[in-house]
Amino acid sequence: MRVDFYQLSRDPAEAALPLIARATLKAGERLLVVSDDEGQRGRISDSLWGKLPDSFLAHGPAADIYADRQPILLSDRPEPANGARYMAIADGRWRDADPPFERVFFMFDEQTLQPARDCWRMLGTREGLERRFWKQQDGKWVEGP
Repeated sequence: MRVDFYQLSRDPAEAALPLIARATLKAGERLLVVSDDEGQRGRISDSLWGKLPDSFLAHGPAADIYADRQPILLSDRPEPANGARYMAIADGRWRDADPPFERVFFMFDEQTLQPARDCWRMLGTREGLERRFWKQQDGKWVEGP
């Protein structure tokens, strides 16, 4: 499993997710986006519809009767009803899944910085797990040390 840590400083998760979702779909994968915050899921939904002018990012809520057909699914739990192997955690609260996802995009901000650091250390003890750290710099995502 690969976990990409995204430290949000300039933009919230809902601004970064359309780019990640578009790249995920281009790679032929499905995405599960997880957040406990219903309001945040609503903002993420809005950004998936309209953030990228050249992309239509079809998605739906996990409660939808057609959840299994959605390329991007929004949920409060790490349960991929759409068969996603990629998960984006938008609220900065780590969740394990069984079985684990192939790739996880873990987004955190200043308020969830310490839990993200704890998560980085905890995941560093697991076998077969690759961690990468990304931060915003001059409006771009750059890989950190």
